[in-house]
Amino acid sequence: MIFHVDMDAFFASVEQMDNPELKGLCVVVGGSSKRGVVAAASYEARKFGVYSAMPVFMARQKCPSLIIISPRMSRYKELSLKIMGVLNNFTPVVEPVSVDEAYLDLSGCERLYDSQVAAGMAIKKAIFKAVKLNSSVGIGPNKFLAKIASDFDKPDGLTIIRPEEVANFIESLPVRKVPGVGQKTCKELTLMNVRTLGDVKQLSPDILMQRLGKYGRRLFELSQGIDKSPVIPFSQTKSISSEVTLPENTTDKISLQKLLLKQAQEVGRQLRKHNFKAKIITIKLKNDKFKQITRRITLKSATQSSEIIYHEACCLLQNQQLTRKLRLIGLGASGLLPADTPVQIDLFDEPQAKQGKWQKVEKTVDSICDRFGKGTVKPGTLWNLTKKGDKL
Repeated sequence: MIFHVDMDAFFASVEQMDNPELKGLCVVVGGSSKRGVVAAASYEARKFGVYSAMPVFMARQKCPSLIIISPRMSRYKELSLKIMGVLNNFTPVVEPVSVDEAYLDLSGCERLYDSQVAAGMAIKKAIFKAVKLNSSVGIGPNKFLAKIASDFDKPDGLTIIRPEEVANFIESLPVRKVPGVGQKTCKELTLMNVRTLGDVKQLSPDILMQRLGKYGRRLFELSQGIDKSPVIPFSQTKSISSEVTLPENTTDKISLQKLLLKQAQEVGRQLRKHNFKAKIITIKLKNDKFKQITRRITLKSATQSSEIIYHEACCLLQNQQLTRKLRLIGLGASGLLPADTPVQIDLFDEPQAKQGKWQKVEKTVDSICDRFGKGTVKPGTLWNLTKKGDKL
């Protein structure tokens, strides 16, 4: 049996805990600009139909008394580390999915608890003791069913789906509740007259794959209660990125380069903090019609230098013709290697040849910011750059 632990309205609950005056009120964590998006909503706000990923302007319409709090990621990460530490006391097989949820495999630990429900209750009590926040726990024969179960009786819930209950449970489970079924897939399934996983079972895998691609096979397996994905206790970081939704749509490459500079500073800082170098630099652009464009370059030598990352990102932007105004820009680094991986420097590649000098300066800046606060030292170009809409 697999356990899925999910913190209840995590960001909003943290804000209500840290500021008792917010308890019982309609609180959301998110951007306050007209382009802002709800990152988390308190259960008081959810009663008005406010939910995560909803535009803030729409949330305000649904709930005029809404209180909007800017995200404090450092605080959420601080509590997340404590929560994950609690979970590791129950089993070494813990797979964090995000800052507020994780899977646990308690195989081999059965004798420590009277029952699986008792283990779930022990986990909830331990988390509350450590951080004074409620969580919901789902228990099932696999990761898919455990995640569904954790969402079944929120907040502060505990739900178990036993093996003999799987068939009946799946039969009536709406497909919109299945992880991976977004609006587009849900619309396609509705056209196929499919509303529950029970309906999916009546279709052949071939038909599902014709309509949904590879996910069709995955959905068919889930309709049979099959999910072979294991709980993986360690997942190496595959990429580091930063993106921002612009306050106003634009094609002005000078202002876009300033945003890339800020993002390169953050991506480089994270690479250095986690001792990685990146081989691939990618920029992500989304225009006013929500069409997404990505452009990338593979470097001759992996880097963790913000200056190198910025240089390559600017080249990618300059080579991209902007036929429509952009509403979002992002910068990512992938193809990560350990920082001590030997690097062969091309002396005729000027930016790469200067990499060592830049990294000494950047590491010094990192140390200053770690001691006195993020943003204490930064390029002069960024001093007047607005922080609105940042998503780091």
